Amino acid sequence: MTDPLVPAILAFRDNGTPYSPSHDDVYHSAVGALAQAEYVFLKGNALPSRWQKRRVFTVLETGFGMGINFLVTWAAWRADPDRCERLHFVSTEKHPFSRDDLLAASTTAVADASIAPLVQRLADAWPTLVPGTHRLEFEEGRVTLTLVFGDAAQTLHSLWLRADAFYLDGFSPAKNPELWTPAIFKALARLAGDDATFATYTSAGDVKRGLQQAGFEYRKVDGFGWKRAMLVGRFAPRYRVRRHEPPLPLVVDERHAIVIGTGLAGCAAIERLTARGWRVTSLERHAGVARDASGNPAGVFHPMMSRDDSVGSRITRAGFLYALRQWSALEGRGYRPLRGPEGLLQIAADEDEASALAQTFASFAYPRDYVTPVSREEAQRLADMRVERGGWFFPHGGWIDPASLCAAQCEAAGGLLERRFNLEASRVERVENQWIVFDANGAAIAAAPVVIFANAHEAARIAGLRHAPTRSVRGQLTLLPSDATHALRVPVIGEGYAVPLPDGTTLTGATYDIDDPDTQIRDDAHTENIERVAQMLPDMRDATDMHVPSSLAGRVAFRCVTSDRLPMIGAFADEAAATHEADKLRGAWPLDLPRAQGLYGAFAFGSRGLVWASLGAELIASQIEGEPWPIERDLAEALDPARFLLRALRQGTAN
Repeated sequence: MTDPLVPAILAFRDNGTPYSPSHDDVYHSAVGALAQAEYVFLKGNALPSRWQKRRVFTVLETGFGMGINFLVTWAAWRADPDRCERLHFVSTEKHPFSRDDLLAASTTAVADASIAPLVQRLADAWPTLVPGTHRLEFEEGRVTLTLVFGDAAQTLHSLWLRADAFYLDGFSPAKNPELWTPAIFKALARLAGDDATFATYTSAGDVKRGLQQAGFEYRKVDGFGWKRAMLVGRFAPRYRVRRHEPPLPLVVDERHAIVIGTGLAGCAAIERLTARGWRVTSLERHAGVARDASGNPAGVFHPMMSRDDSVGSRITRAGFLYALRQWSALEGRGYRPLRGPEGLLQIAADEDEASALAQTFASFAYPRDYVTPVSREEAQRLADMRVERGGWFFPHGGWIDPASLCAAQCEAAGGLLERRFNLEASRVERVENQWIVFDANGAAIAAAPVVIFANAHEAARIAGLRHAPTRSVRGQLTLLPSDATHALRVPVIGEGYAVPLPDGTTLTGATYDIDDPDTQIRDDAHTENIERVAQMLPDMRDATDMHVPSSLAGRVAFRCVTSDRLPMIGAFADEAAATHEADKLRGAWPLDLPRAQGLYGAFAFGSRGLVWASLGAELIASQIEGEPWPIERDLAEALDPARFLLRALRQGTAN
């Protein structure tokens, strides 16, 4: 179970230096925060010279604190004409500041005119204080801050990246020994790239010994301010110390990818790859984007809540928060998908669930801007309609028009996107360093080093996967006319959902009919949708009595789902090679599996495409580019398209 996130307490010493009462230590030297960051961490890691002319450079920091090291590094990157193309800064923090405290603490420490504006930009992007990984993007994505909120003793093991430089900046070993243990140094060694460097303000003997045992060489140099000495060094193990090498970018002759499918999954992948400079060819069997399930008039988005903060809850939390940031970034660039005002109400299934989850939210200390329990009376005020019982409210949840989001993402891709419609992919074949996509007549229709399958039910078949089981779920929506019901103030979900649309109609649904191929609108499905909504909103039943089901408009679409209800996101396995080595791989983990170089999937999103698509696309782009992953490794492995193959290998049934 995830531990509650406890924010830092902001305090100041008499000399104005920010101070941590819980660790009885200062956040930076009284001599100066900026000077300390530049001397200890930039100069100690030979930056900016080491990142110059690089495509990607990654810094891993232990202890984000006030963010001064990040701000100074960001400013140095901005000032360097020979800077790397993309700078990744990954930092762990067990006790993050609130946005207001971060701004207050940083402002007192930063007087430099080149850095002060960056403080406000960081504060404006500061994430909701919930556990997990938060990816923030600046400079149109060229500077990425990945914040990992939680205890570094656990979170460092969950990261997957190749670090080029380490900033070891926890509170002093005497005050915060948990950040200076052999286990921490071993975790860093697992993530160190070739000749990765490190720097730290301390020169304590235990730190020197722990680093050396983990494969780092160190040397003492003059310390900063009143400190006599500090440590700098590099990763230089004398022998192999890790089972898996940290990730590297996919080797390709040309940064060109084919994306099959232009629903939510495909368009998100298009946007994330073109944002990194990739050229993308999209293949779509229909005449336009978002014609299948992504063509519904609206979709709701919100995290999934559970009493034990399950894997599903953690993934949807990460996806929900990342999607909100990405949509806001699109809007900031002038690409505006149609979405409703913020706020979404979930009605509990019964009073026991309402009570239990209210206690859960309190135990996890979720902030009110993430989720808050509401009584029946509060729910009725929020909905402006009678409700059956209380539940919980997501202030940043809501609804969005999926087709408009897809269109915005494709527009953002600009000239890097080649759109090809009315083409149906049938199979792929590897020829030298390229994947060739063929249609049903055997004609080659596109070629590229990378193919991303974002075409739902057809993905596994076209890719030739045998261990990627999915099922089809028919979903029928019902549109209630404006005269049928009093307008809701916010979307309401629970047994069903009711979404107030701008034209005054209310979208309700959707049915969940497994392996039902019927494409026709059915009266019984309309009745089912209304009955489910009426269990949350009793007035709906009376208001819709005047309309016979056959008079109501609706839409049928088909969801693609897996047996574990989690999507397929990531690199495909080379199933033939894995099956050939089945005996050796019986005890394998995901990183042990052979992979089909250049093949990736983003499908089986079920009814949560809005929450999963952007994060899934960012994960795939990060895997391709060898960048830090945007979520914890165990969560990525829960989404891995190869997870069903892995289970078959462990059970001895792969063939």
